[in-house]
Amino acid sequence: MAFGKASGYTNLPNGNFSPVIYSKQVQLAFRKSAICEAITNSDYFGEIAQMGDSVKIIKEPEISVTAYLRGTTISTQDLSDNDFSLTIDKANYFAFKVDDIEEAHSHVNFQSLASDRAAYRLADQYDQDVLGYLSGYKQSALHANAGAVNNVVNGTKANSAAGSDELLAANKLIKSSFGNITTSGAADHAIPVAARLPGATALPTATVSPAMLVARMSRLLDVQNVDTQGRWIVIDPVMMEVLRDEDSRLLNADFGGDGLKNGLVLNNFHGFRVYVSNNLPSVGTGASTTGAANQNTNYGVICAGHDSAVATAEQINKTESYRDPDSFADIVRGMHLYGRKILRPEALVTAKYNLA
Repeated sequence: MAFGKASGYTNLPNGNFSPVIYSKQVQLAFRKSAICEAITNSDYFGEIAQMGDSVKIIKEPEISVTAYLRGTTISTQDLSDNDFSLTIDKANYFAFKVDDIEEAHSHVNFQSLASDRAAYRLADQYDQDVLGYLSGYKQSALHANAGAVNNVVNGTKANSAAGSDELLAANKLIKSSFGNITTSGAADHAIPVAARLPGATALPTATVSPAMLVARMSRLLDVQNVDTQGRWIVIDPVMMEVLRDEDSRLLNADFGGDGLKNGLVLNNFHGFRVYVSNNLPSVGTGASTTGAANQNTNYGVICAGHDSAVATAEQINKTESYRDPDSFADIVRGMHLYGRKILRPEALVTAKYNLA
């Protein structure tokens, strides 16, 4: 009952004169932007059908160029047909039911609401898994950010020099990657990041600025001859905040009016399309845990790459509604089938960091 009453007042004591009104407007939960479809290619989408399918991908053969002199007998080389595989090894599902009586008497369409939420949850789990995988990490549970180093190769490696996470060691930025940092600490620890303040005239000696970090990621892609068209970088909200604090007229300006739009916040920064996502890997308490030295238990991971670096193939393999044989209810269930594969590890760069 919404109204109080004076002590000793006994008229309509149960307050049944005041009805409870159930609104037909339902409060929808916030939804994260999914961005993995914008940064991966789906060239193999039409070549999968069932769980366990494997797609063989042939690599371009390498050709040797040899100096020629007059009269030289030319020898031909044998072409290689090396391949690697994309395996469809991921399948998730949802299932719920709505009782006939509940459906008849409900003032909202719970089946429609639940179906919409289920589609989002499948897409969000897909996004978390793919972003973790291409960054070199894996989930410990569904609907959780990847927080453990990946040690399971999907199919076969695209590059034999890659580690068990299918990435190249040279393209993983860590604290020792930046010679300007003179503070003590293990070389493989997270990079301490802080905004470069206005008026700074020298490189910092304890931290790395976000612009320096992004520039280094760009350089590593340049060294690998990665095409400048189609480059992207995915950062988390913590890095986005520090970027906005950076002493840069470009970054301090308004980001274009629309704000977050499918995760894209900036079309060109050091040659990258910039996306912001909450689905990147996060270890321990994440990137917001401060500390300029010896930080290897709490950090975040950002990644950059090229549109051709990672392939994804996905389908909703089955979506159906049927009568529950054990009650008077409709059951709705669906399954999401997909696979992901790092095709070009040389076109992926990662960085583990935390706030200084």
